Amino acid sequence: MTETNPQWFHFGPWVFSINAAQALIAPAPRDARPLDVAAWAQAYDLTDIDNPHARTISLIGVTRNGLDRAYAMTTKLGTPVIVAQLLITGRSPSPLLIDGCHRLYRAWREGVPRLPAYLLTVEETRQIQRDMRLGPDRARLTPPS
Repeated sequence: MTETNPQWFHFGPWVFSINAAQALIAPAPRDARPLDVAAWAQAYDLTDIDNPHARTISLIGVTRNGLDRAYAMTTKLGTPVIVAQLLITGRSPSPLLIDGCHRLYRAWREGVPRLPAYLLTVEETRQIQRDMRLGPDRARLTPPS
């Protein structure tokens, strides 16, 4: 499947296809769940992103220079964000916001307490997750011929 505007979320050694996530959600709509804006904005370091003297860096989400603030303020807060679930051995699945950082920033700046969110299952997350070292369209390394 060729995507005209592929969107990817990068996290550690993985990339997540936003287009594939949207394609999974479209034929099987699910109820949106409330996402706590203050908690997620803090987790993604958005609460300190505009501080020029900040002494921390975000390990997830967008960087200070990577967030288009003007664009963020035009996003539609009614469009659900997408939360993936990563399986961590011996623990409950861990949520990861993979689509909606700009909406999250806008909601936090405007004091909106919650955003609608679609939660992917662990299996759905695996379907849209790729190893970044391999590239987004490859499942394994192919030795040179």
